[in-house]
Amino acid sequence: MGIDDGLTAWRFSSNHNRMLELQDAAPKDGPVELAFFASSAFRITTPAGITVMLDPWRNHPTGYWNWYFKDFPLTKVDIGVATHAHYDHDALNRLDASVLLDRPIGRYEVGDLAIRTIPDKHATDASYGTYDFNKINSYFNKQVLDPPNNCRSWDNNLVVVETGGLRILHWGDNRHNPPEDVWKRLGEIDILLMPVDDSQHVMGHPMVASVLERLAPKVVVPHHYYSWKVVQRQSTLLPVEKWLEGQPRVRRLEAATTTYTRETLPAETTVDYFGDNIAFDVDAWYRDDEVWD
Repeated sequence: MGIDDGLTAWRFSSNHNRMLELQDAAPKDGPVELAFFASSAFRITTPAGITVMLDPWRNHPTGYWNWYFKDFPLTKVDIGVATHAHYDHDALNRLDASVLLDRPIGRYEVGDLAIRTIPDKHATDASYGTYDFNKINSYFNKQVLDPPNNCRSWDNNLVVVETGGLRILHWGDNRHNPPEDVWKRLGEIDILLMPVDDSQHVMGHPMVASVLERLAPKVVVPHHYYSWKVVQRQSTLLPVEKWLEGQPRVRRLEAATTTYTRETLPAETTVDYFGDNIAFDVDAWYRDDEVWD
């Protein structure tokens, strides 16, 4: 094993003293911040200030197929969460965090935050995709991808973050047609973080539409699309412009962060699109060597 194998918390000089105070924060309504860190990574900040990073990314550990110019920047947050065990979603080792939830199932609560996770399965139907990556993975890795007897990395946990009177769902790479029990457990969703790009990599646009119809969220935020500042062309991901053209209500955000409250949610489902706005200093990320605090 090398020094970078396994968990990395021992390398940080930080501690969880901040969480000792935040653990008693009472749930209340207030602004909830959402920040986009490219790919499928988002940081949510609760009204009390608790920060949660969802699905930080890294390059494939074999080095044969890099999606990103570099691995996820070392980032300080309170809590890190990964929806499933794929390299573009599970770089929890890149976080200086007090709590790491790797593919959790069940409920976690602290302060004004609750995280509920529902287990299901990764999308495998590539009938709309430009490439059938499931076939490629199955052939070269000799793994079973289709449920129910799929290998571990083709499980997916749907993550619902509850704070500020809002329920925010990170879909990860989940299939579009989970069992009825999953839909019942999800309940009402205010903000949906949904994987969609014009290569239809995770799921086809009609599949995305079926999820939106079923959940009827107030806000949909696309992710898992090509961002020229961070994602390399060899990923084969594409932008999301064609899908956006078919959506009745789209707000093109001018920054990498935005805030929501229950009172200011739109009346009808609206797409909030971060585009190429990224919530970390990309120039410094290109330039700087690793510095462990």
